[in-house]
Amino acid sequence: MIRMERKMFFFTKLCTVLIFTNCVSGDYPKAQNVSWLSINFKTLLLWDPEPTNYSYTVEYSIIGQNRKKNQHCIRTMETECDLSNSLVDLKAIYSADVLSEPLRGVNSDLIEFPHTTSERFTPYEDTLIGRPEFKIEVSKDKRKITLYVEDPLTALFNKQNQQRTIRDVFADELQYKVTFGKATSTGKKTKISASSEIELDRRDVDPGVSYCFNVQAYIPSRSTDKQLGELSQRQCSPGDDKSVFEEYGIGVIATFILLIIMIIVVAIGVTVVCCKRRRNANRSGKEGVPLRSV
Repeated sequence: MIRMERKMFFFTKLCTVLIFTNCVSGDYPKAQNVSWLSINFKTLLLWDPEPTNYSYTVEYSIIGQNRKKNQHCIRTMETECDLSNSLVDLKAIYSADVLSEPLRGVNSDLIEFPHTTSERFTPYEDTLIGRPEFKIEVSKDKRKITLYVEDPLTALFNKQNQQRTIRDVFADELQYKVTFGKATSTGKKTKISASSEIELDRRDVDPGVSYCFNVQAYIPSRSTDKQLGELSQRQCSPGDDKSVFEEYGIGVIATFILLIIMIIVVAIGVTVVCCKRRRNANRSGKEGVPLRSV
C-alpha cells in the first residue's frame, strides 16, 4: 500500500513538472523568420514576432566554436540585433540563435529556453554591396569620358577609428561593371573595370555624343547570384547631339504640331467648301440653258 502511494506521489509529481514545463514553454514562443540582412557589412539579425510578456536573447558563434552574446541583445524587446561589430572575422562562417526568455528581473525554472537557429552567414561572401556614387568628366576634345566612382563606405572601422570602404575590404577583388548607351538610343554596352577611375575612349563612345551610365560593384570571386552590387543612379554626360526635344522643348514642339494640324484642317475645310460651290455652280448653269427645238 505504501509502495502504491509512493508511486502515485512520484507519478503526480512528474505530471506536475511536465505540465508546468509545457505551460512555461507556451509562454515563450519560438522566434520565427530568423534571417540576416547585411548591406556594406552593416549586419542585422531579424526575426518575428514582437514579444509581449517575454524577451529575446541572441547568441552567435563561428561554426564549431563557443557561443557568445551581444550585450545589446540580451533579454531585449526588439526583433533585431546589430551584429556588425561582433562578426570580426569577415571570412568565417557564423550562425546565431534567438532564445525566447523571461523579461528582465523575472526568474524561470526552465533549464533550456526555446530557441530558433539562423542560416549560416559569411560577411565577406554574403553582405550586399550598396549603390556607388560617381562623377562624369568629358575630355576637351570630347573623345574620352571618364567616370570617377566613389567606393561605398562600410560599417567597419580600422584601428585608427577610420571608416573603411569596400575597396579597403575587398582590395583587388573589387571591380566595377558599367552599363551605358547613347542617350537617344535603347542599345546598351557593358565594361568591367578593376579601377574606380573608368575611362571610355573612342573604342567605347562616339565623340560629342551624350551617353547615360549605370555603375555597380562586381566581385567575381563570389557565387553568381551575389557578384553584383546595387545599381547606381543613372547619370548622363553632356553632348553635342541634342535631340529635337532637348533643342526646342516639349512646349514649342507641341505648339508646332498643333499649328500643322490646324493648317491641315483649314485646308480640308476650304477644299470641301470650294468643291460644293463648284458643284452648285455647275447645276445652276445646266438648269438655265433652254431646250433645243426639234
